[in-house]
Amino acid sequence: MKQSTSRRRITAALAGLIVLVLGGWLVKDLTGHPAAPASAGAPAIHMVALSSLPREATTTWRLIEAGGPFPYPREDGSVFDNREKLLPLKQAGYYHEYTVPTPGSADRGPRRLITGDGTELYYTGDHYQMFAAVDPTK
Repeated sequence: MKQSTSRRRITAALAGLIVLVLGGWLVKDLTGHPAAPASAGAPAIHMVALSSLPREATTTWRLIEAGGPFPYPREDGSVFDNREKLLPLKQAGYYHEYTVPTPGSADRGPRRLITGDGTELYYTGDHYQMFAAVDPTK
């Protein structure tokens, strides 16, 4: 009887592991991004070329480089707190966010570029659910 219970537990654990792995692959395939790990630290973020993002991201990047003017002056350039902890952890005020307009949206939409005090640039197309590091030279 004990051996049967142990086998069931091992089988259930293996089945759960398989479901997790397949779920991670499915998320990556559907979103183009790896699933964020459950750890408290920031996940590995993949690099994308600025030219691979919606064209509005390039326009926003050019505005950032020029210092504006921005379409949403009260929000653009405001501090991004990284509450989701999906970007590398830095001191308060390190990151700033800028709107990447979403055609057809009645408001700012979900897309943002996030800058760091260094040369970091990140993009989110889903309002901070996932991020990609951006290479603005490509």
